[in-house]
Amino acid sequence: MRAAAFIAGVLLSGSALAQVSPVGLWRSVDDKSGEATAEIRIVDTGGVLNGRIEKRLGKDAKPDDKCDECSDDRKDKPILGLEIIRGARKSPDGNVWEGGRILDPGNGRDYKLRLTPVDGGKRLDVRGSFGPFGRTQTWVRVQ
Repeated sequence: MRAAAFIAGVLLSGSALAQVSPVGLWRSVDDKSGEATAEIRIVDTGGVLNGRIEKRLGKDAKPDDKCDECSDDRKDKPILGLEIIRGARKSPDGNVWEGGRILDPGNGRDYKLRLTPVDGGKRLDVRGSFGPFGRTQTWVRVQ
């Protein structure tokens, strides 16, 4: 009886770990200054992750700021509500989401994206890269 309960507990904890996902509300933290800059909501639509800026937190943020530097369909769109994550999919190993793109609205550049939940899904490593160059920010889940 005890063995069955132990095995059930292990299986349930393993399935809970497998369900850790980037879906939810995240506070982005600038990797250089340590300042919280925005809250981004990531949603799953048919297995594809996309994310929008839901709230701006930076001290210099103005409600009417637009993405002046963007060069695609987001050019001159308000930064508040702007879709900055597009097209990420779960990798075959199931631990990361990749294949999508992430936009830096501050400079209008679009980067290859990799999302890795860490610390049981409480944090999200967000890696943007261009060729061999890139940087990683760690976002914090908003409860």
